Amino acid sequence: MRPILDIKTDAEIFINFYWLKNELLSFCKSHSLSTVGSKDDLTKRVYNYLKTGETITETKKKKINKKIVNYPIQLDSIIPEGYKNDEKHRAFFKSQIGEHFKFNVTFMNWMKENSGKTYKEAISEWNRINTEGKQKKREIASQFQYNQYIRDFFKANPKAKMDDAIKCWMYKKSLPGDNKYEKEDLQHLQ
Repeated sequence: MRPILDIKTDAEIFINFYWLKNELLSFCKSHSLSTVGSKDDLTKRVYNYLKTGETITETKKKKINKKIVNYPIQLDSIIPEGYKNDEKHRAFFKSQIGEHFKFNVTFMNWMKENSGKTYKEAISEWNRINTEGKQKKREIASQFQYNQYIRDFFKANPKAKMDDAIKCWMYKKSLPGDNKYEKEDLQHLQ
């Protein structure tokens, strides 16, 4: 079954199991590794450390000039390099799009990748993404394996109960390998 994450854990065994972000952070802290980044970043860092004993040298992120970020946002304003999703931007988009505005991964990535375009173009893109999202399920980022598993569980078992989905997830994450839902996971309920 699932091993305890410590310095003796084999890197190949580590990478085959599901780890909570808190477990990864704890390992990083206790071995003086950087705790910055997403769950995927932490996983890569721990894997590399277990495999090589070396730390990954991280590039420092470019500091954002606060004067650029603090300008008033208008439709014809340019999206700055180093854009961040924050309450000021949320308030602006809600004032332009409506109270139903929400940040989503696709839109947040678009904003970060499209500095130099206008906020008017951003609103058009949000509307396109939102319309498209209503027609199909949004992609779940790789670090949200639990969310993907639960979605897939209910797609295959629409009348099932959440308790059953969680029991199957708890079983699945204790095993090595991927954490994708499989019909065989239901055997764990019996």
